[in-house]
Amino acid sequence: MFSPPVPGSGGFMDPQRIAGYFGVTPGMKIADFGSGAGYFAIILGKIVGENGTVSAIDVMDSALETLRAKAKAEGLRNIETIRSNLEIPGGSGLGNDSQDMVLLANILFQNTNKAPIVAEAKRVLKPNGTLVVIDWQKGNSGFGPPDNLRTSPEEIRQLVGNDFQFASEIDAGNYHFGLIFKKI
Repeated sequence: MFSPPVPGSGGFMDPQRIAGYFGVTPGMKIADFGSGAGYFAIILGKIVGENGTVSAIDVMDSALETLRAKAKAEGLRNIETIRSNLEIPGGSGLGNDSQDMVLLANILFQNTNKAPIVAEAKRVLKPNGTLVVIDWQKGNSGFGPPDNLRTSPEEIRQLVGNDFQFASEIDAGNYHFGLIFKKI
């Protein structure tokens, strides 16, 4: 069943369909790094339910304010917004080994210093926790960021290194790739 692209995702992906690949269950604790206005956070908040939490982390106050308004309109009280620079060690403000999943959706292309973001994801993930990376495919010119800002799936695998085990690829649409890893 086709769901129209969600406003705020640029119309280039279908977060509802993509989130179906994540394996999210009620009660999970999820950190959405670079959440923006929350096009994944809202979906995840609905799935994890009242016993779960979504920590939506972004550097932009305006995006977090929009997310807070969306969460309130949806009646979601399980979404926490955190303004933070994820390139700083401990920047998320989340505890060590506290999250079942970390989502990095369209954040890595925006950062030249990607390693600290992945290190922060590793720090906050529980053992065997899930890291989901969604980002712009290289070579799809005409839409999205310039190719030189994009990272290939192979580069992501090298970036996460030996701290994570590759689990699977996900279909993130025509313009993005998706990878799922488990924390070792």
